[in-house]
Amino acid sequence: MNYSACTSILIGPQATMDGSVIIGRNEDAKAAWPKHFVVHPAQTATTPQQFVSTDNGFHMPLPLTAAKYTATPEWTDKFGLFEEDGINEYGVAMSATESTYSNERVLGADPLVKDGIGEEAMVTVVLPYVKTAREGVNRLGQLVETYGTSESNGILFADQQEAWYLETGAGHYWVAQRIPANGYAVVANQMAIQAIDFHDADNFLFAHNLRAFVAENHLNPHSDRFIWRDIFGTQDQSDLYYNTPRVWYGQRRFTPQVAQQPQSFDLPFIQYADRLLSVDDAQGYLSSHFEDTPYDPVGSGSEADRKRFRPISLAKTQESHVLQLRPDMDPSLAGIQWLAMGVAAQSVYVPFYAGIDETPAAYHLGEETYDSQSAYWVYKLVSVLLDAHYHDAWPTVSAVQKDLRIAFKQSVKQTDAVGQRLSGIELNHYLTQQAATNAALGIRRYRELAATLITQATDLGPLNYHQDLNL
Repeated sequence: MNYSACTSILIGPQATMDGSVIIGRNEDAKAAWPKHFVVHPAQTATTPQQFVSTDNGFHMPLPLTAAKYTATPEWTDKFGLFEEDGINEYGVAMSATESTYSNERVLGADPLVKDGIGEEAMVTVVLPYVKTAREGVNRLGQLVETYGTSESNGILFADQQEAWYLETGAGHYWVAQRIPANGYAVVANQMAIQAIDFHDADNFLFAHNLRAFVAENHLNPHSDRFIWRDIFGTQDQSDLYYNTPRVWYGQRRFTPQVAQQPQSFDLPFIQYADRLLSVDDAQGYLSSHFEDTPYDPVGSGSEADRKRFRPISLAKTQESHVLQLRPDMDPSLAGIQWLAMGVAAQSVYVPFYAGIDETPAAYHLGEETYDSQSAYWVYKLVSVLLDAHYHDAWPTVSAVQKDLRIAFKQSVKQTDAVGQRLSGIELNHYLTQQAATNAALGIRRYRELAATLITQATDLGPLNYHQDLNL
């Protein structure tokens, strides 16, 4: 069961206000499909280890030693783990998704491997076993070449120095590009990487026989260059409504001086912002829905325009995350996983440091049916109540979001100040306590918010009548 369709952002360290490397993504699937948030402890086994997928039976041996890492698995492993995103103890962040579509010509040359490695396994078999983002790219690339992949993917990697974006094309072929230190990229459900420089090992990594495969199967439409997305990607009518507008809107927010159209196949993969960016910018993009354009589904445009394009943040978002890797700090303190359960536009990003030992109990709960104790469902409930009376309820929701954003920023500042004086187990315990405090605050305020919205809604139903009291 694989139905995800996501939006991603990657920002290099010289493009951010504080030198952070930032990657983030919305995980979109179904409107009621909870995610959990967990910490896997470091492990050293004495007997051979193996990964076996509950989705397609894919299996492979694993190293004996695994690092601690965070992850956001599905509420059920019936269709696979889908751990999707996290940060390990070495300060490596990873986010994996089925976010790209492959050219049918390519699939005819090298069919997808139905029992190969899929999105649901990628974080699990890579993140605990790498110490840098580049190592992560190489490990996943080697696994794709060895086992093949059952789908086309876009995978984000980051550490405290650099960010990488990897795309899988057909069954055994892949390419990865380093995001320039002063650049950024926003990606929707299309192949995004453009020209590949096979002689630039600092910025490009790829399957060892990629060029031979493309040449032998006559897949390259250009005689003088190798444009990955022209060879392996799609450019069809559905892209112009589903994909390109999301890329256009991200670049419109960060590089407004460049005039572009939402329905364009020429939007660049790498772009450069007109200012230094922050975690707020990444969160703002992932929680956006074409605000200040005619295409906002809750805006004032015509009905046709409001329904024209697939928004970035939408009801089918399971969780949204921004993974921040800050420079010159202990990896446990440097990495922050900003996690918004449910619809990012209607939720709030809660900060969890990479060094935590465990996640709050509410983040372990939640199944397909509503559960008032589940963090996912607490945030999702507010979305449902808001959607019922959006314009009446939005000011109340927005005010709570603003209060929490301020509180969480203050918490990070305080945690940094204290945490820099600690180390080892003492630091981990402190970060875990702070995570519990932040999570509890977000859940408490959203439960109170839900109660307020329910109370307000009692007077907003269609079976209502407002009498003139002067009569």
